[in-house]
Amino acid sequence: MAPRVTSDLLLVGSLPAESTQAALRDAAGLFGDLVFALPDGETGARAGWVSYEREQLVRPNPGVETVAETQSPTGLPRHAYETPIFKIRPGVTELHWETWPRIDDAIASYEVFRALRAEGVIDAGLRFQVGLPFPASALNGFKADFAADYPVAERAFEDLVARELRRLTAAVPPGDLAIQWDMAYETQDLERVLAWTPEGAWERFAGPVTRLTRLVPAETLVGYHFCYGTFPEWPMYEARDMDMLVRMANFAVRNSGRTVDWLHLAGPRYLRSEDRSFFRPLIDLEPGDARVFLGIVLPIDGADGLRRRYATASRYIADFGVAMYCGFGRQPGKDGNETMREHARVVRAVRG
Repeated sequence: MAPRVTSDLLLVGSLPAESTQAALRDAAGLFGDLVFALPDGETGARAGWVSYEREQLVRPNPGVETVAETQSPTGLPRHAYETPIFKIRPGVTELHWETWPRIDDAIASYEVFRALRAEGVIDAGLRFQVGLPFPASALNGFKADFAADYPVAERAFEDLVARELRRLTAAVPPGDLAIQWDMAYETQDLERVLAWTPEGAWERFAGPVTRLTRLVPAETLVGYHFCYGTFPEWPMYEARDMDMLVRMANFAVRNSGRTVDWLHLAGPRYLRSEDRSFFRPLIDLEPGDARVFLGIVLPIDGADGLRRRYATASRYIADFGVAMYCGFGRQPGKDGNETMREHARVVRAVRG
């Protein structure tokens, strides 16, 4: 089967825009010829990524109690150890969620996408991209007794995902859709840098790969986003090299039960742009028909930095696209419009 994704750029998900309408309009104008799909920018309450699941999904569940609130003076967690802490209530053996608010948002955003496409703002060949967190990322707040609570919460979450994927693909034509599984806590869990998680990190990643991705219709594009997060810094954790991401990507390609259309693997901090040892594991990457996007566009060193990282990576992988290290809705510094214009300029400068 010929690859279905061949573009030069991936927009990871979050964009520095005030609304879905603004994100889609700006992204279509700036990136429409570079990408295969447009995300809705994950604006509003979703700007904090899985803080959305903590507040909109986990906290309201009657089977869950809040053990500790954030100690941040603003009320908004500033890093992973300031997030609220949850626990399953004594005597509760099963959880249930009826709906996933993130899917409501995706369906509403698709209506905006469709209207803009009808206006000619969005090219007819572009798909609508939805980013969905994997279980360990979505359920990261169960820190009080993770070993006991996570398996219960994870079963309920997978049941929710299975039902809500059906609802999403009933509302959005599967041939119009691109779904990206977003992982940051999974990668950190595997690197053993999360103090609250016990043994079993590989199964927390691998199990959902084998069970969830096969539920996505064949007409829908599917990708995986592997990075170490940006909460609060870029990145939260820098690995010694790309070995873990390559292992995860290879497993996903082999075990998803369907075609994987793209893989996003985060790169290094800018000072390691020419560190061959960091990129060397890419020689073992086996992407199949998946388009590889390396997250080597950083918000700090422009086109020159991207060229350095591109040259180093090219020693170990022959053909790949590029992306920001992660979503850049929370990128520090410049205003949102300037950030997106700079992103497009840097990619075009290196591409051309």
